[in-house]
Amino acid sequence: MTPTVVLPVVIGGLYAAGVYLLLDRSLTRVLLGFLLLGNATNLLLLSSGGPAGLAPILGVAEPEEMSDPLPQAFVLTAIVITFGISAFLLAMIYRSWRLVRQEVVGVDEEDRRVAAREAMDADDLDPDDLDPDDRPAAHADSLPGDRDAEAALQRLHPGIASDDVGLPPTLRSRS
Repeated sequence: MTPTVVLPVVIGGLYAAGVYLLLDRSLTRVLLGFLLLGNATNLLLLSSGGPAGLAPILGVAEPEEMSDPLPQAFVLTAIVITFGISAFLLAMIYRSWRLVRQEVVGVDEEDRRVAAREAMDADDLDPDDLDPDDRPAAHADSLPGDRDAEAALQRLHPGIASDDVGLPPTLRSRS
């Protein structure tokens, strides 16, 4: 049997289309791109197994006439992984649709703000030199002070010390 160029071209086309679809903001296209990548991987693994042969069962055929079972096992594993991730992506699409009535991932303004900052090495970064909006969440001046917490507890529960064990649980507003 002579090798043809058709199968590698098909595999390459599936990989190219899959990567193109993965880079989109639409979760449905991401799912389709992932499915194309899974199918391209399955074709690549099967084509790496060589020509078809007899079943790899001892006593049925000579070892040189048998097909290699390892690529088939890899393909079965790849099918299971593709199915699991596809189910997860479908659940994300469904949840996104139920919450915001769209399945397109929006532009994150925080990502844009971080990308617009000038480049700086992490070793040279001093949190005190940053703009307060750019400081890490646990930076000392971003945390509420003890006095603020005490004042808030006194407003909520007047006359009860904040370190009292009998402090009533906070009540959530009922809508």
